[in-house]
Amino acid sequence: MVKLPNNLDDFFFRFRYVILIFLLGAILTGVGLFISQNETDGEKNQVEVLTGATEAQNDGSEIVVEIAGEVERPGVYKLPKNSRVEDLLVVAGGVSGRADRGWMEKSLNRAAKLADGQKIYIPAVGEQSIGSSANNLGVSAGSGTVRGSGSTSAININTASLKELDSLPGIGPVYAQNIIEYRPYSNVEELSTKGVLKKSTYEKIKDLVTVY
Repeated sequence: MVKLPNNLDDFFFRFRYVILIFLLGAILTGVGLFISQNETDGEKNQVEVLTGATEAQNDGSEIVVEIAGEVERPGVYKLPKNSRVEDLLVVAGGVSGRADRGWMEKSLNRAAKLADGQKIYIPAVGEQSIGSSANNLGVSAGSGTVRGSGSTSAININTASLKELDSLPGIGPVYAQNIIEYRPYSNVEELSTKGVLKKSTYEKIKDLVTVY
């Protein structure tokens, strides 16, 4: 039979190692639970990066978008519905040191909502420049015009200036401004489906514009 000490000082002295082991175990258990909870929360808030073989079921609460060009982590991402271009830039690690920040300031609307299936491309400095190198890349002098294999040019509705858009048949300053305000576009048909242009006006320019 264990004989109890006469006072608390004797008790703590005799059982000090047992008490220390008990306290250490309690602390380690608490730290473990805290770390486990943080990892669980992190997994819940994690943005899923999709590989080429991944095709998740989408109930409408998420969108799948792609970002390419001069960003740190280009790829395909699954984001919450109503995410903005800025959200995609953040999960992609931000732009690289070669990104054309001048073009971004003029042509990229960071506050615009992303659409499912949309692609955002961040060009490098000089990629939009005038000259033979630009023509080889398929990019004309204007930041909104992309050259095809023939002599005609298609105007990029995601990056074109008000003046470039105004030059299209049936598009005046009002329609040109509407096109700019509804950016970005994932396909040309959104000019009609978003209600930016009347059907008759859309039919006039659909073969003269592009989103890339």
